[in-house]
Amino acid sequence: MFFSTFVKKKIMKRIIAPSILAADFGNLQRDIEMVNKSEADWFHLDIMDGVFVPNISYGMPVISVIKKHAAKPLDVHLMIVQPERYISTFKKVGADILTVHYEACTHLHRTIQEIKAEKMLAGVSLNPHTPVSVLEDIIHDLDLVLIMSVNPGFGGQSFIENTYKKIVQLQKMIAEHKAKTIIEVDGGVNDINISKLEEAGATAFVAGSFVFGAKNPGEVISRLKNV
Repeated sequence: MFFSTFVKKKIMKRIIAPSILAADFGNLQRDIEMVNKSEADWFHLDIMDGVFVPNISYGMPVISVIKKHAAKPLDVHLMIVQPERYISTFKKVGADILTVHYEACTHLHRTIQEIKAEKMLAGVSLNPHTPVSVLEDIIHDLDLVLIMSVNPGFGGQSFIENTYKKIVQLQKMIAEHKAKTIIEVDGGVNDINISKLEEAGATAFVAGSFVFGAKNPGEVISRLKNV
């Protein structure tokens, strides 16, 4: 349901995707319902294996629970090695958008096609040190590119200023190739830098601790959406 509606829409408005990794897992249903009622557009789910990144998050049972209560699409970001092994499994537990890391994929084109074959939107994420030029030959196949504006693996990090340059470069590439790829930013996004990120060319924004660490998360989401 979410997928077909999402694909039919022209994604030009600002998309806010609260990162569930920063939620209170002792009150997970409460936080999911808060996102449902808010102006957020997606749920962002960070999946970490302790190998690709030095942290472990959560797995399939938790995603299934989130899907059960979520009223908005699940934007699943895989920070794992060999993500191609789990594509069909993530589809089964409810992923609507599946993003893999360029740095983790030996056969990236094949992996992207496998994600699309499962009727999910396909994304590729780039670590801060990886130039956007590596995506030039595949940009037409990508529904989304996730630019990491912090080093992946932990929440609450400081924003990396070089991110603006990368977004401008990526937006230029997308325009030159007449692609329709969404640019998403993850890490250190707040109500101060979101407008500048949008001006650079980003459309979707992940926010974790900035949202869930606030006294009124719903109000913060509204501010991110409209500032």
